[in-house]
Amino acid sequence: MGKNVLFEIGLEELPARFIDDAEKQLEDKTKKWLKEQRISYTNMETFSSPRRLAILIHDMDENQATIEEEAKGPAINIAEDEAGNWSKAAIGFTKGQGKTVEDIYTKEVKGTTYIFVNKIIEGKQTKDILPEFKTIIESIQFGKNMRWGKQTMRYARPIRWLVALHEDEIIPFEIATVATGNETYGHRFLGNKLILNNPLAYKQQMKESFVIVDSAEREKMILDGIQKIEEQTNFNIPIDEDLLNEVRNLVEYPTTFVGSFEKEFLDLPEEVLITSMKEHQRYFPVKSNTGELLPYFVGVRNGNTEAIDTVIKGNEKVLRARLSDAQFFYEEDQKNSIDYYQDKLKNVVFQVKLGTIHEKVTRVVSIAKRIAEALDLDSTITANIERAAEISKFDLVTNMVNEFTELQGIMGEKYAQIFGEDSSVATAIREHYMPTSASGDLPETLVGSVVSVAEKLDTIVGCIGVGLKPTGSQDPYGLRRQATGILRIVNEREWKIPVAEILDMVVEMYKSLNLEHFNQESVSQELHEFVQQRVAFVLKERGIEQDIILAITNNEIGVMSEIFKKASILSAKRNDESFKPIQEALVRVLNLAEKTNETEVNPAYFETESERELFHAYQEVGHNYQKYCNKEDYDKAFSELEKLAQPIHQFFENNMVMADDEQLKTNRLALLNRIAILLNNFADLQAIEWKQHF
Repeated sequence: MGKNVLFEIGLEELPARFIDDAEKQLEDKTKKWLKEQRISYTNMETFSSPRRLAILIHDMDENQATIEEEAKGPAINIAEDEAGNWSKAAIGFTKGQGKTVEDIYTKEVKGTTYIFVNKIIEGKQTKDILPEFKTIIESIQFGKNMRWGKQTMRYARPIRWLVALHEDEIIPFEIATVATGNETYGHRFLGNKLILNNPLAYKQQMKESFVIVDSAEREKMILDGIQKIEEQTNFNIPIDEDLLNEVRNLVEYPTTFVGSFEKEFLDLPEEVLITSMKEHQRYFPVKSNTGELLPYFVGVRNGNTEAIDTVIKGNEKVLRARLSDAQFFYEEDQKNSIDYYQDKLKNVVFQVKLGTIHEKVTRVVSIAKRIAEALDLDSTITANIERAAEISKFDLVTNMVNEFTELQGIMGEKYAQIFGEDSSVATAIREHYMPTSASGDLPETLVGSVVSVAEKLDTIVGCIGVGLKPTGSQDPYGLRRQATGILRIVNEREWKIPVAEILDMVVEMYKSLNLEHFNQESVSQELHEFVQQRVAFVLKERGIEQDIILAITNNEIGVMSEIFKKASILSAKRNDESFKPIQEALVRVLNLAEKTNETEVNPAYFETESERELFHAYQEVGHNYQKYCNKEDYDKAFSELEKLAQPIHQFFENNMVMADDEQLKTNRLALLNRIAILLNNFADLQAIEWKQHF
């Protein structure tokens, strides 16, 4: 049996959102390190809480594995001299490996013979290697780092203690002036300083000091507490997974409790109440069995049940104050008009080079109108789109959104309804922020979809136009997410406008604004490249292979619904063995067509029946292909293209394309070029790596 090893990093309270990822990094990096170090073990456990990250490695071998390794030396022509004796290079190589020339053997590698020796690498004692674990601790990455004191090290929070135990022996190393030891700390208020002498006792010792180091166990305690409350009442307490994950990482010893607030607050919009409870106080809202919000909440205390009544009263007092503010803001906001708030937007800067939010809204209205025209929408819907775009941002300067920023759009919808706006206009104010993440929910209404696309287009074109294109991991304006949102909406709605056309339309509008440093040509190129990358991203997310993505996106960005359908068809064909002869025929045409720009075909120059049959097949297929494309039946459209394979094979079998007769050669190339143009209308089939799959 090996020995058990424990590492614990003691920290000031970590942000809850960092903990799960940091714990996973600790596990992954440790596994990789142990593998590289050739140290075996039976299993490992990781632990975390707001004040610690820890890992327990069970039955770690006391020595590295001893291995035999092949060492490659110089080529034989260098390893031997002219007389066939070992050269200085060979002697030096073997000496460096702890061997002699007697141990040399040769092997051929890619046509060249090299000398080799086998060397034994003896394993070191594990306890001598374990101090190097400090590099694992130092390598953990966080979303945001800080420095403290005079330290140059950057970490999410200051390191306050380090535990490093090899059974009961301390593993010596130091990080940011903190030396390892066997002392840790229990709950900040209920626990004490602890001395650890047995890694296997870590979990129980911490529990006795009111720290549950297993996050899954803390989560279960929270869920059990909620279930117990539901059993004792008629409450229905919906579990928000994101909130549950956050709460379990905010506490070290969870205890659930129920609090209440005045029924009068239920007159506030439900979203205001839920936001106040979830986002600001980390409470679980309570509903009736019929789904109505009740004047109660479930909180999680970081501690035991001692003086829980006082804790409940304190939490009720805090929530009451927040809801009182919300009620005041809600009533005050309704004393003004939408026009009043619209006017205030003139003083709020969106981006220094792009002007105020009022100016942004003006651009969004213009873009939305252009999209509505391109979609040929009726006058009523178009009018609602214009109005929704016009007032889409008015709630940003209300008291409520100023206090509860998470409610932007939501309060816009509520207030628009109160102020008598059309219901589709009100809904669009909320929906135009959607999707709020790359895979988030899309707008459900047409009006909301148009305004959402228009608003995102304005942000993307404007930012790229003034030099704010995302670089690396930096994307402060969320342009990648917004571009993905546009593509998803356009695809979901099956709008028949090519994406490239939409982009050009917005760039043209921006040109008329005469913005400083706005170069239409360079902006258009950057914009198309940026959106093309997003198209590739969306396709990849749907499991489309990289070469298929290139085949679909090599030309200008077309209609999104067509792109997805074509990509799906090609992906299936790419992996279909029976498609090989068809693919070979089509790609052969594409390769030869590159030799000409000629498209004029004169049937009078045909010499063989196979030429006539191919030309006739091309005409018939072309007609049917276009018919099915017009019906958006791309499966049948591609099936038509497949019909060309047999006459193509016959053509190549019976004709010399590059004939000596220039007129004959030109005519045959022109025929192939006409077919190639038809094929390329579907996709760039040459970009597909067909041969890898047959």
